[in-house]
Amino acid sequence: MNRTAATATRPTTSRAARAQRGFTLVEGLICVTVLLLALSAALPGFGTAREQRRVEGAAAQLETDLQLTRSLAVAQNRTVRFEIARDEHGTCYVVHNGAAGDCTCSPQGAVCRAGLEAHRHQHYAEDTGVTVSANVGSLVFDPLKGTVTPTATLRVEGPRVSIRQIINIMGRIRSCSPNAGVPGYKTC
Repeated sequence: MNRTAATATRPTTSRAARAQRGFTLVEGLICVTVLLLALSAALPGFGTAREQRRVEGAAAQLETDLQLTRSLAVAQNRTVRFEIARDEHGTCYVVHNGAAGDCTCSPQGAVCRAGLEAHRHQHYAEDTGVTVSANVGSLVFDPLKGTVTPTATLRVEGPRVSIRQIINIMGRIRSCSPNAGVPGYKTC
């Protein structure tokens, strides 16, 4: 086959066919506008889901630390205290062996009176959006019976989400969410 025959069988492309490739500026702007509208509709849901995960994580950590406190009291055969506090930096709790007020917590760590040991410390800064509070200032875990005095309701809260940790005298913890605000938790 000679060169002229090969070029004759090849399809020719016109300028009009080449100009049709790609998007016009108007089509591109329409796509961007639709994407921005879809994103703006979904964004509030992402914020609530993120807050819910933070509160759920803090509630799970709180439950674990309460169980740790009970285990420490029994294992060490001495009274262990779970103390909750609020300061200008946020909310916190500390697990220690002293009396009420012997240990305080700060963003840098737990500060205890001389001779006392802080076993666990957790601080939630104001900017995290998570707060921990309770209807009591501290809980005392008995080493012989494994009981807790007094019983308490602890609240882990975000701006729109809340989980309650209810601890009975036997040291057992029940979790729930007011008004079924967090899926997967019973209503309390």
